[in-house]
Amino acid sequence: MTEPVGETGARVITIDVQESDRAGEGLAPERLRAALDALRADGVVVLADVVGLDHLDALHERMVSDLALLRARPDAPYNWTAGNIQQDPPPFEPYLFADVLLNPQVIAVTSAVLGPGLRNVMYSGNTSLPSDTRQPVHADVGHLWPSDALEVAHPPAQLVVNVPTVDVSAENGATEIWLGTHRDVTVGVGGDIEVPPDALEARRRISAPIQPGIRRGSVVIRDARLWHAGMPNRTDRPRPMIAMMHVSHWLDVGTPLEFPAESKSFFEHPVLTTAARFAEQPTDHIYRSQGFGMVEQPTG
Repeated sequence: MTEPVGETGARVITIDVQESDRAGEGLAPERLRAALDALRADGVVVLADVVGLDHLDALHERMVSDLALLRARPDAPYNWTAGNIQQDPPPFEPYLFADVLLNPQVIAVTSAVLGPGLRNVMYSGNTSLPSDTRQPVHADVGHLWPSDALEVAHPPAQLVVNVPTVDVSAENGATEIWLGTHRDVTVGVGGDIEVPPDALEARRRISAPIQPGIRRGSVVIRDARLWHAGMPNRTDRPRPMIAMMHVSHWLDVGTPLEFPAESKSFFEHPVLTTAARFAEQPTDHIYRSQGFGMVEQPTG
C-alpha cells in the first residue's frame, strides 16, 4: 500500500493491487478492507495498476483528437471555466475496454460499499485544458437530504470512478481534494453544489486540501459528496480523465447511457448493471456532454 502525498503532507491511500488479485478478479480481503477503510475515513481511495496502458493510450489519442470538434460546439460543455470541459469517451468499439468499464477490482470495492444491484449510470469524463483558471470547490452531488435536516452524514449511495489516461500531477491539473468532507453535511439535496467560503475556511483549519499525483493505470474511487475542484493545467497538453458513477440499486438517477446494439453482450455482468440503451444509431458522443456553471462561452 502506497500513499500519494499532497503539498500539505496529507495523504491519499493507494492500494497496490497484486497479480493474485487480478488472477482472482477481485481484491484480497486485507486489501479490500483497506480500500473500504480509506473510503469511509477520507472519501477517496486509489487502486494502482488495474487498467492496461495500451487501452489508456487508445482512449487518450481518440479523446484528444475529439477535442477540436467538442470545443467547436456553440454550446461547448465547459465546467465553470474554459480550462475544464466535459468530454464523453467514444462509446463504441474499438474503445470499449472491460478494465475501464467493468473493472473487477473497482467492482469489488464499489459493490462492497453500495450493496447488491449495483448500477453504473455514467460514462463521461472531463478534460483539463491548458489554462491558469480553476474551478470553485464543489461536490458532484449533495447528501440525499437537506443539509439542515442532517446532523451526521448518511452512508454512501454514489461513488465516482475516475480513470486518468495519463500520469496526473499538480503541473497538469491534478484535482484538488478535501479529504473527509463527504462526512460534512454542508451540501445537501436541492442546494448549491458549490461549497460556501465560510465552510471552506472552517474546513481548512481542520485539514487543508491536497493535489495528489496519480500514476497512469490507476483508478480513483471517491464518494460523490467529497469536496473537490478542477485545477490549472500549466502544461501545453490536455489531460483527459474518464468518469463513471456507481450507485445503489434503489437510487433513481441519471439518464440511460447509449451504446451500439452490437455491444450489448459486452456489458453483461453478474454484479454491475450498466444503465444503458442499446441503439442501432446511438447519440453522437461529441454532442452528448453538457457542461455546468459556465455563464458565458469563451470567445476567440
